[in-house]
Amino acid sequence: MIPAPFDYVAPSTVDEAVRALSEAGEDAKIMAGGQSLLPVLRLRMAAPTTLIDLGRIAELRGVRDDGDAVVIGAMTTHHEVVHDPLIADHAELLAKATATVADPQVRHRGTFGGSLAHADPAGDLLAPALALGAEMVVRGMDGSRTVHATEFFSDFFTTAMRPDEILVEVRIPKHTGWRAHYEKFNRVAQAWSIVAVAATVRTEAGNIAEARVGLTNMASVPVRARAVEEALIGQPATAEAIRAASERAAEGTSPTPDSNADVEYRQHLARVLTGRALTTAVTG
Repeated sequence: MIPAPFDYVAPSTVDEAVRALSEAGEDAKIMAGGQSLLPVLRLRMAAPTTLIDLGRIAELRGVRDDGDAVVIGAMTTHHEVVHDPLIADHAELLAKATATVADPQVRHRGTFGGSLAHADPAGDLLAPALALGAEMVVRGMDGSRTVHATEFFSDFFTTAMRPDEILVEVRIPKHTGWRAHYEKFNRVAQAWSIVAVAATVRTEAGNIAEARVGLTNMASVPVRARAVEEALIGQPATAEAIRAASERAAEGTSPTPDSNADVEYRQHLARVLTGRALTTAVTG
C-alpha cells in the first residue's frame, strides 16, 4: 500500500527538530531508523500530517564515556551498540540483547533510541535498559530533562515523553565486571519475543553479590523480577540457587494473552528462561 500524504522535515540539529515537532502538533511523527514506523505508514495504520526525520542530526549519534555512565546517542544504530567497546566493557547485557534484534539489515538501520521511544513491550531493548537502570534524556521546548527507565515506559507503545519532546540520549550506569545474558523465546527466528529475560549479575568469592533481572513481554511495560533478585543476593552462584530463585520470576507480572501464548504459558516461560539466562550469565 501507499502511505497517506504528509509533510517531510529533515532538521540538522536537535533544536530544529524540537521546534518542528512543536509547530507540527500532535499529528506529527518522529522517524529515527524507521524500522517500526515505515511498515505502519505503508499499511496506513498511522497517517501523520508531518514526518520529522532525525537522520541528519549528527549530535544524536555515538557512544561516549561519562565517568560512572556510558552515554548512547538516540540515533546510534543497533549494529554500533553491539560492536562498541565501551558497551562491551561496561554494559555487556545491552550488547548481548541488541545482538538478538531482528536481522543484520534491521540492526544496521534501526536505532537504539528509536526502539526505546517506540516502547513495544515485546521489544528486546526495554528490559535490558530497565535492568541496567538507564536514564533517558529528553528535550522539548522547555529544555532538557532526565527520566529514569522505571518511569519512562508507561503503557503499550507509550512513554513519559511530552508531545513536543525528543529522546536525545540514554545514560547507562556502568556495570563493569558484571556477567550478563539475554535469553529469548520466539516461534520463528527474528520474530518478536513471546517472552525474554535480561539478566546481569555480579559475583564475589563464588557468591552472587548483586543481580538485575528484566522481563520482556510480561506486562504492558518491561518489569524487573525483583523477587528473583532478592532471592539471589548472598547465595552461592550454583545451579541449585539459581533454580530456586527463578521459580519466583513470574511473581507480580501481568502478561497479556494473545495468539502466541496465554498467561500461564508466559509465566512458565518467564521461570524457565530466567533460569537459563542466569545460569549462562554466571557460567558464562
